Amino acid sequence: MKILIKGGRVIDPGQGMDTKADVLIDNGKIVEIKGKISAKAQETINASGKIVAPGLIDMHTHLREPGREEVETIKTAARAAVKGAFTTISAMPNTDPPCDSRANALFLTEQAKKCALANVLPVGTITKGRKGKEIAEFFELKDAGVLSVSDDGDSIKEAEITRRAMEYASMVDMLVISHAEDASLSAGGVMNEGFTSSVLGLAGIPSEAENIVIERDIRLAKLADARIHIAHISTAEGVEIVRDAKKKGIKVTAEVTPHHLTLSDRDVKTFDTNLKVNPPLRTPEDIKALKVGLKDGTIDVIATDHAPHLENEKEKEFDYAPFGMIGLETALSLSVMGLISEGYLDWPELIQKMSSNPARILKYDRGTLKPGSPADVVIIDPEKKWTYSAKLGQSKASNSPFSGREMIAAANYVIVGGKVVVKNGQIT
Repeated sequence: MKILIKGGRVIDPGQGMDTKADVLIDNGKIVEIKGKISAKAQETINASGKIVAPGLIDMHTHLREPGREEVETIKTAARAAVKGAFTTISAMPNTDPPCDSRANALFLTEQAKKCALANVLPVGTITKGRKGKEIAEFFELKDAGVLSVSDDGDSIKEAEITRRAMEYASMVDMLVISHAEDASLSAGGVMNEGFTSSVLGLAGIPSEAENIVIERDIRLAKLADARIHIAHISTAEGVEIVRDAKKKGIKVTAEVTPHHLTLSDRDVKTFDTNLKVNPPLRTPEDIKALKVGLKDGTIDVIATDHAPHLENEKEKEFDYAPFGMIGLETALSLSVMGLISEGYLDWPELIQKMSSNPARILKYDRGTLKPGSPADVVIIDPEKKWTYSAKLGQSKASNSPFSGREMIAAANYVIVGGKVVVKNGQIT
C-alpha cells in the first residue's frame, strides 16, 4: 500500500532532520522524504500542523501474557501501545512461564503477529526461571530474536553470576537490563524512605537500595566489557553514578519513567495505591536531577514500565497492594507536559529519547525515517488537549493515578510496517 504524508513537521533525530516535508511510504518501507512529493497513493494524509516522527519504542513493558491474561494480554497491551504512539514495545520476562527459552520467545513474537498492531520485542531472562542461579541460554534466545536480557522485578543477588552473565551477553552482543534493587535494604518497604514516609507511617525504601546495585552492576559491566542499561532510574545519586560512568567510557545507558518525572513521594499522602511503584516515587529533588539527566544526555531513554494489575488487587491497604501502574497511553503527554513545556527538552530531543535512542541501544532496525527502513511512523498533534480515562483506555487494567487529568499532545495517526493502525486518533 502506498501512503503519502503531506506537509508535516518531519523530525528524525537519527538523521538530524527537523523540517517541513512530505513522506512517501510504499510496500511497508519509507521511500522518500522531500519538500514536495507528487505521487499517486492509496491514502494521502494531511499532516499540516502535525509532527511526523519515527514510531515510539518502549523498552520496558509488562504484558502479563503468558500466565496472567486476565490482567493484560499481548493484544490489549498492543492496543494501548499504538493509542499512545508506540509502534514497538519490549515485553519484560517476569511472566509465567518467564521468557527464558527460544520457545517462549517465539510464542511472544507469534502472538504479536496475530494481533497485527505494535511490534513486540521479547526480553529474555538473565537466569533460568528468573531464579538468579543458572544463566539462561543467551545464544538460543538471540536466535529467536531477543535483543536484551533482564531479570526485571528482581536483581540478581550474586555478583559472580551477574558478572558471568554479562560476559556471556558481551560474547553474543546482547544488552543487559539491570533492575537495580538490593532486596535486603528494600524488603518490607512500600514507598521512598524519608520525611514523608515517617509522617505517613509507611515503611520506606532507601535510595541506597537502588544506588548500591547501580554502582555494582556498572562496575561488573566494565569488568566484562558488556553493554548495560539501567532500568527505571529514580534517584539523584543514581544519575550521578551513571554520569560518572559515561565519562569513563563504560558502556552504560539508562531510562526513566514518566511517573518518576511527574510524581513525588509527597503525592503518596493520598494513599492511592496506584502510586505504589517500584522503584518508589522519590523526592522533588530527585525529580529535578532526573530531568537534568535527560537534558544533558546522562539518561538516554524514557520508558513506561507499564505494569497492569487487577482493580481488586490494588483495592487494598497500601502495605498489601502490588507495585506498579499502567502508562502506555499517557507516556507521551506526560513527557510533553513535564519536559517540553518546562523547557528541559525540545521535540527533536523528546523523539530521540522515545524512539531513536531505544532503537540504537537495542540495535533494532526501527526508530528512523531513513529511506529503505520499515515504515513505523507516528503523526502527533502537539496541541491536542484531551482528558485521560483509565477505565476507557485500551489496556485491560485501569491502575493509573492520572485518570481524569487533562493532557496535551496525542497520536493522530500511527503506521506500523506501512499499515495504518490508528487513524484520526482511533484504532482501525
